[in-house]
Amino acid sequence: MINKDRLADTFKFLVEIDSVSGEEKKISQEIQKIWDSLGAETFTDGAGEKTGGNAGNLFAVFSGNRAVEPMMLNAHMDTVEPGRGIRPRFENGVFTSSGDTILGADDKSAIAVLIEVMRVLKEDGLDHGPIEIVLTVAEEVGLKGAKNLDFSRIRSRFGYALDSSDTEGIVVRAPAANRIEFRIHGKDAHAGAAPEKGINAIMIAAQALAGLEIGRIDRETTCNIGVIEGGKAINIVPSLVVVKGEARSHDRAKLDRTTEAMVSAFETAVQNYRDRHREDCLENDEPRLEVIIENDFLSTHIPEDHRVVRLAAEAAANLGRAMRAKPTGGGADANVFFQKGIITGVLGTGMRDMHTVREYVELADMVRAAELVLEIIRLHAQG
Repeated sequence: MINKDRLADTFKFLVEIDSVSGEEKKISQEIQKIWDSLGAETFTDGAGEKTGGNAGNLFAVFSGNRAVEPMMLNAHMDTVEPGRGIRPRFENGVFTSSGDTILGADDKSAIAVLIEVMRVLKEDGLDHGPIEIVLTVAEEVGLKGAKNLDFSRIRSRFGYALDSSDTEGIVVRAPAANRIEFRIHGKDAHAGAAPEKGINAIMIAAQALAGLEIGRIDRETTCNIGVIEGGKAINIVPSLVVVKGEARSHDRAKLDRTTEAMVSAFETAVQNYRDRHREDCLENDEPRLEVIIENDFLSTHIPEDHRVVRLAAEAAANLGRAMRAKPTGGGADANVFFQKGIITGVLGTGMRDMHTVREYVELADMVRAAELVLEIIRLHAQG
């Protein structure tokens, strides 16, 4: 039986350990101690060296006592900023931060749930098959831990990632995403004495952005510009602006079209400037455009009759709950696992308003998530 007070204490312990992306070493060490105390075989990989962080992905293997195929359970150890010095508050069954940081429920609520589940399995001597727990680093900065994970250490071909909100939903569809960086090179000049000698890169970028359709393109596709960096001072015509954005879609053709539309808007803005200032542009290469496109992750689509979905639905039904197969607009480690042949459904822990200082999670939802995972493990052990 899930011990809710212990679960709350574990969650509080975890969120008070700083672990922003790239700085997961301390929390990894603390979690590894817990896994070791529960009899797991633990090890880390070299993902930290590849991602520029101070820790690798953490693995914990529980051999089990039933001859069924192994199952993977996943969460991530890193958090977004502001994630330092978190002081969790617990009132009326709800965890919040003190208001000047995130809470870290994304994804430490999941780690706390997994720790509680494994403690219950050990204490109660419950049957279970082989369980491979994979806790990744650098998830919040582009799924980098999962992308650099040593997959030779994983035997599971299916599993669950706990990295969503809905405790009565399992994510079976997630979009593919492209990261796009635009670099517009203009020409610097004194903005007061000789502005006509300069080429304002920020102005050209603004014209490109004005021609973009931003936000939700259709029910499967989104587009966003999230970062603009440029200029040195208000009295200097800016010679460089960097614009970073993304496109996402469940449909690959739509993703390609949206990406192409974004690129075209910037190419058109640069070309329009060159056309209007043809003589000046003959003497130099500015303005010019650099475009860097990186596929962030590929899409996932798990059929609703797949055992990952059926097992979760049966477990929920045994607990008197619903379990809806659903799509999401976000990405998770599950996207990477899926492409590596590990079919991974995403379950929720109840965390809300993630990536904001208003983030919160109800202890009751964490208990529900733990009960569901425990029941999934029990059913899986039956073969």
